[in-house]
Amino acid sequence: MPRVHDPRAGSMQYWPRKRAKRIYPKIRSWLKSEVARPLGFAGYKVAMTHLIFKDNRQNSRTRGENVFFPITILECPPLKILALKLYKNTTYGLVPSKQIYNPKLDKELARKINLPKKIKDQINEIENKLNDYSELRLLVYTQPRLTTIGKKKPEIFEIALGGTIQEQFNYAKSMLDKEVRISEIFKEGQYLDTHSVSIGKGLQGPVKRFGVSLKSHKSEKKRRSSGNLGSWNPSKVLSTVPQKGQLGFQTRTEYNKLLIKMSNDTKLINPKGGFNSYGLVKNDYVLIKGSITGPVRRLIRLTPALRNQKLEQPLEINYISLKSS
Repeated sequence: MPRVHDPRAGSMQYWPRKRAKRIYPKIRSWLKSEVARPLGFAGYKVAMTHLIFKDNRQNSRTRGENVFFPITILECPPLKILALKLYKNTTYGLVPSKQIYNPKLDKELARKINLPKKIKDQINEIENKLNDYSELRLLVYTQPRLTTIGKKKPEIFEIALGGTIQEQFNYAKSMLDKEVRISEIFKEGQYLDTHSVSIGKGLQGPVKRFGVSLKSHKSEKKRRSSGNLGSWNPSKVLSTVPQKGQLGFQTRTEYNKLLIKMSNDTKLINPKGGFNSYGLVKNDYVLIKGSITGPVRRLIRLTPALRNQKLEQPLEINYISLKSS
């Protein structure tokens, strides 16, 4: 019989396939910008729905026609600044050197971290020593209490800023007693990168984890396992051999997701009775083309696209489905 061509299933691009350390990811690469503003935001995944828009793109084959798009809804309540983090550039890269807390913090933060009893006002002291530092970043926290997901404990993460160190400091100082909104960072028609943690599926075997085909019913012992773990000499099992292990709950980044619409008019998207497993949207929200990794109510981090800097013209939306899903 001819040899059946059956290439190996399961990508080795993501390796090792281990559980994420926390429910929301850490971002290691930031887009460089000359404008002093945050280079990221975050929102809670609400649901997927679809819309119909009139295609007005010049080079599109469906120009002038009504086009169907699946979209994902993210609710993006405003962020607040927890602290300013100052970094020094060393031979080992950027190293955090100093952290200045915001004197006005919400009481919900006590659910997440131990707040200092007394916060000194160090803003004016640092302003004269900015030349000793290379970069300033914002340590921000979310406000899930403004949503209907039933959560009070905020998430805390870091966001980089554009501009020079002096421009970064001036922006951060002006926003200490204010809220950061998504409309100040992104624009409609902009491409984004989404960072999130996928749906966890626990321990799974090689059939589900790597797509290994089932063995014959006449095979010895197991049917849902690999047929060969490797050679006798050397007696070693390579890491590329498909075996059981963790599936899901892993950090993933999706590139070039189109931001179709950004608004605070919740009547346009809220169905009667709210979304299944989520509730009603009450804050600013964004509509992003296609699906996004992660389950409902999970925090999704957004950054400007690293690989695609072009800006699409806003779409002429004719219909957004309000069916609860």
